[in-house]
Amino acid sequence: MNSKKKHAYTKFCSGNTRIWTCPRVTQALAVASLLLAGVPALSGQTPDVNGGQPATQGTAAAGAQPTNQQVSAQPQLALRISGRIVDQTGVAVVGARIALACDDSSQSQEALTGDDGLFTFANARSGSFHLTITAAGFAAQEFSGILSSTENFTVPQIVLTVASVSTEVRVVPPSQVELAREQIKEEEKQRALGIIPNFYVTYIPDAAPLTPRQKFGLAWKSMVDPVTFGLTGAIAGLQQAQNDFGGYGQGAEGYGRRYGAAYGDMVTSTLIGSAILPSLLKQDPRYFYKGTGSKRSRLLYAIANSVICKGDNGHWQANYSAIIGGLAAGGISNLYYPAKDREGAELTFENALIGIGATAAANVLQEFVIRKFTSNVPKSDPGNALKPSGPIGKLFNSFVHYGD
Repeated sequence: MNSKKKHAYTKFCSGNTRIWTCPRVTQALAVASLLLAGVPALSGQTPDVNGGQPATQGTAAAGAQPTNQQVSAQPQLALRISGRIVDQTGVAVVGARIALACDDSSQSQEALTGDDGLFTFANARSGSFHLTITAAGFAAQEFSGILSSTENFTVPQIVLTVASVSTEVRVVPPSQVELAREQIKEEEKQRALGIIPNFYVTYIPDAAPLTPRQKFGLAWKSMVDPVTFGLTGAIAGLQQAQNDFGGYGQGAEGYGRRYGAAYGDMVTSTLIGSAILPSLLKQDPRYFYKGTGSKRSRLLYAIANSVICKGDNGHWQANYSAIIGGLAAGGISNLYYPAKDREGAELTFENALIGIGATAAANVLQEFVIRKFTSNVPKSDPGNALKPSGPIGKLFNSFVHYGD
């Protein structure tokens, strides 16, 4: 039995070493090695493909897809967006500003066209983009596109059109103050017979109300007019010839006193009755020419205007300015007239009533006569006058029959 086993083993010698092998065991070991090499996942290691060094577990096999980190590490292409800007005649537009806006606002860029009208954006990022083109004298243009990740983008030639010029005209009506200023300038040119001032008559039915400053200005213009000084001198000469106010005496000294008194009467009545009180009471010191309707209605209108006037609010009201102004001027005159010629309270009121009558007579002349001899009268239609309003105006209208 033992002799048979001995013959069953093969003796292999190499140098001084002797290894006894069994053919069947050797074959079994060889098959096991092949199985382990063919199924590396079972052994936890990859086959020896790197010169005998074992590969680490989890390393991607050959032919596997690259990871995101590997893709991002790959260099990207330098992409460009370019184009040309011209005008409607095909001439290049120099200095046009092109603003590039991408999905990522941090990638916004700007460029200017050169002498050939060309522009370029280097290192542009792929994706949608938007261009805004502006240039002096031209209307703004816009362009949108999508930049591929593999090739540059050439913008089709952009033609800029000349910007349309729009002019906005605003018609702003003049203010009441400005309108009144222009109307006063025209009134200050009004002179009866081309000489005598006729400043306190307006031929504009709806004339703008005067401001206090304008009322004082019109009074000053009347007081310092050369014709006023001449008429005052004529009155003083007539008084001296008749020996009125005998206390002043005769000669140059008497004439000077009469001249001063006559001029003082005019100044006080004008300042108080046409400037101070109208400013405080907000009344218009002018006579508003009617010019239409029957002679009767015009006559009654002129007479009534000696005791009524138009207020700054456009309503007719009692003319307190003229009435009180006449009384005040009469009272002040007692300060400079001779003692024997000074007026008492009764005479002052009588003279105030006489003044009202004189004003009524002057208004009748204004309504029917003086306008025909007055220069620089505005060409307006007096028929456009508004009917009197307010309590006094309604009463006034009931007997004047305004407009008939």
